[in-house]
Amino acid sequence: MDTEKLNHLIEEIKEGIKENIDYMKDPTDEEIEELIEKNVFNKSRDTYLKLSEKQLIVEVIFNSMRRLDILQPLLEDDTITEIMVNGPQNIFIERNGQIIQLDKGFTDDKKLDDVIQSIVAKVNRVVNEASPIVDARLENGARINVVLPPIALNGPILTIRKFPDNPITLQQLIQYGTITEEVAIFLQKMVEARYNIFISGGTGSGKTTFLNVLSNFIPADERIITIEDSAELQIKKVKNLVSLETRNANVEGKGSISIRDLIKAALRMRPDRIVVGEVRGMEAIDMLQAMNTGHDGSLSTGHANSTRDMLSRLETMVLSGTPIPLEAIRQQMASGINLIVHLARIRDKSRRIMEITEVVNFENGKVQLNPLFEFIEEGETPNGKVRGTLMRTENQLINNLKLKLAGIEWKG
Repeated sequence: MDTEKLNHLIEEIKEGIKENIDYMKDPTDEEIEELIEKNVFNKSRDTYLKLSEKQLIVEVIFNSMRRLDILQPLLEDDTITEIMVNGPQNIFIERNGQIIQLDKGFTDDKKLDDVIQSIVAKVNRVVNEASPIVDARLENGARINVVLPPIALNGPILTIRKFPDNPITLQQLIQYGTITEEVAIFLQKMVEARYNIFISGGTGSGKTTFLNVLSNFIPADERIITIEDSAELQIKKVKNLVSLETRNANVEGKGSISIRDLIKAALRMRPDRIVVGEVRGMEAIDMLQAMNTGHDGSLSTGHANSTRDMLSRLETMVLSGTPIPLEAIRQQMASGINLIVHLARIRDKSRRIMEITEVVNFENGKVQLNPLFEFIEEGETPNGKVRGTLMRTENQLINNLKLKLAGIEWKG
């Protein structure tokens, strides 16, 4: 049966089910599914349906009535990492680094809005015309962002970032070519020796994934406080772990808990290390102060185009909330941050570490940087894949005191 006829049949069966369901009081999922199967079976007496078509019809109708409609199979597909809904008829997915437009959509804005309301209600969030933007996290850990009209001009916008049940490991990053074995050993030693590390990069460059990899190098006997907008980190081997998540304001505009609030709270929780999912505003000064007041080994990420740009962005963040002299901010950065790892998503859609730079000191009004590793491109394969590797520069690690104090050796 062709797609158009199948869709028409699905709508016909769905209408018949809606008429019957009105007589049922609080039906369970099992009762709904049984009712759908009964209606499909009755319909197949008049219209020949293959077994696979019957199963598809039952699944589609059940998803539209009790789950997340056409989004449900996308959420259950482990190969999909991002779902982008730009209004009811424009749905895109990211699979293996490639963005693909689907040939299916919601019937109208109302159906998409119903699905969005179902999602946010399950995580105790509210989104409406008065409060048209919301960030939240699904039960399976996926991160969602919603923007509704009138802010969104082409209908309700829903973006879902999915994360694997088993976080990506260091060995997988080596296999993907994101990192070399030499660099992996270096970064593991840096984390174990309690160097403060910032991960910079653009949207979709893999900052959170890489932060998770580094976080799992933290020794198991330490106490970690993680702070995120939507909890995504999956730190497995540390038992003394506290995970904190921000909270949006309620419908009255009260009760919001920011990353800045959580950093201040974390400092009173006797952390060995603080891991902040992303610094993007006034909380930058609190993060820098934590790094400068005995919380060595702290980790965080930020949006930037290069390692130098990450420092400029941090300056802007601090200045947005605190009237501190620029020289004092730069001194805080130079003494608080030890390493910056810069990631990028390059033209073949692969994610690579482009640079690892040591933050040395503050001198002549500038924060001095010492590049240790740089990505060197070596051309392209016949199918357009970029060839290259992360190469060691001639520069030596200058600040090696933490390595010595930790009793860790690194020849470089």
